[in-house]
Amino acid sequence: MSFLLLMAMYKRLIGIAAGVFTAISLIPQLVKIVKEKHGDDVSISMLLILLGGLILWICYGYLIKDWPLIITNSFSLLFNILIITLKAYHKKRKLKPKTAGYR
Repeated sequence: MSFLLLMAMYKRLIGIAAGVFTAISLIPQLVKIVKEKHGDDVSISMLLILLGGLILWICYGYLIKDWPLIITNSFSLLFNILIITLKAYHKKRKLKPKTAGYR
């Protein structure tokens, strides 16, 4: 195997590993929101900026036909959307007044 081919394989593997780590980086936050039933500690601004960045990465991956880039950023986008959705859901639930049940 030539040196250039070996270097190309290493570059590809490093890119895939970086994408996987980026994709799974949101899982601990997602688990914390599910367990604690609130997302008060999460910045919505950060999530929206990340959402925009992920969409752009996916578009870029599509333009250069880089499937690992598209797939890993799509997973990140999915986790990001789940976090935003859960944060909004728990905030709405928290704001809803609790009514005492009559029997």
